[in-house]
Amino acid sequence: EKVSSELFALTYGALVTQLLKDYEEVEAANVQLEKMGYNIGTRLIDEFLAKTQLPACNSFHETSEIIAKVGFKMFLGIHVEVANASATAFSLLLSDNPLAEFVELPDAYSKLHYSGLLCGVLRGALEMVRMRVECTLQRDVLWGDDTTEIKVLLKEILEEEYHDDED
Repeated sequence: EKVSSELFALTYGALVTQLLKDYEEVEAANVQLEKMGYNIGTRLIDEFLAKTQLPACNSFHETSEIIAKVGFKMFLGIHVEVANASATAFSLLLSDNPLAEFVELPDAYSKLHYSGLLCGVLRGALEMVRMRVECTLQRDVLWGDDTTEIKVLLKEILEEEYHDDED
């Protein structure tokens, strides 16, 4: 069941390389990485909820802690810190980013959001639990920063939709 982190990092690198070839523009590749992450997140949340059996979070701050301490540990095997947490925003600090292993960005790709997939995963997973968020990559070790930072901003709590089966 477990895939080695090296194999995962190399496979992800091949995927990003192919996206850059297919879309030719860095910004278009960034959009696709985020979309792919979103689709993964909408499915990953089911596995997360089934395996953890955690109750619903009572606050956005609690959500940030669960994502950092449980979610990233469960799916990527890494420790993530929460910073700048408030009622409507938080940042996740990844001192160790498995996606960025073995990667150096050439100058032509300096605007590439290589870890943008993670932003999409967070957006998709949180939307499935009725939180519309905006996720942005603020800092990245591949851009020369000391850590990778993902900022998560709560846009709205979505209403639960009920469908009448009699129609």
